[in-house]
Amino acid sequence: MRHTLPLAPQFYVTAPQPCPYLDGRMERKLFTALQGEHSETLNDALSKQGFRRSQNVLYRPSCADCAACLSARIRVADFKPSKSQRRTLRKNQDLRREATSPWATEDQFALFRRYLDSRHADGGMADMDIFEFAAMVEETPVKSRVVEYSRPAGPDGSGSELSAVCLTDVLDDGLSMVYSFYDPGQTSQSLGTYIILDHIRIAQEAGLPFVYLGYWVPGSPKMGYKAGFSALEVYSGGSWRSIGDPKSFAAETHPLSVDPIAEQVARINLPDTLPTRR
Repeated sequence: MRHTLPLAPQFYVTAPQPCPYLDGRMERKLFTALQGEHSETLNDALSKQGFRRSQNVLYRPSCADCAACLSARIRVADFKPSKSQRRTLRKNQDLRREATSPWATEDQFALFRRYLDSRHADGGMADMDIFEFAAMVEETPVKSRVVEYSRPAGPDGSGSELSAVCLTDVLDDGLSMVYSFYDPGQTSQSLGTYIILDHIRIAQEAGLPFVYLGYWVPGSPKMGYKAGFSALEVYSGGSWRSIGDPKSFAAETHPLSVDPIAEQVARINLPDTLPTRR
């Protein structure tokens, strides 16, 4: 029996589960599979509409009475680093960047485990083993890169020590930072901020207009740092707009804050190059 993929993306909704960002909330996601020869086109189109990639799935928050999670991106041409961000760049001048194909290594996993144990010991990834980690990195149907940052290990500059890693998708209009982690022992180096700053630099060099950061969540200490980057946009009400004053965004719940799933799906713009039924 011959099996074929659906001609158009099929959208589904996850069952509610505890929100990892705001206490006492329940999260729900709208998602679709990312598969077939048109995966990159679909990833490009839906990323512009607030979706994120996780392996071969594209998802967007669709909680029943909460719309706090907002997809965020930086306008590369308008970005200007703050004084503290310039200090971060100077502190990490010795870091060496290497971008490779999406291939997991034991060094990456060891760093990943140290990062989780220190920063997210009770998070959803806390129990990931090396095989699940490899799947997260390697199971990508789109153009992805693993960007590694290493610091010289010896006083003479010899050798290197892996300090940070970012799994990055290359979109038609920017770089999407899928997941990043770093050495928790180098807290003073602000490596999380540095990875974003360096991706802005990579995008500038490549002539790409945006760096996608994932979700910014007002009221969540975990996500507050993203509002510290200039030229930040959020996807809200079906379009991208400058964040303005972050304090103007509320995280309160309301039963009418989210449209019905059918309406959300109906408003998704699919690329014209996807196959249609004839």
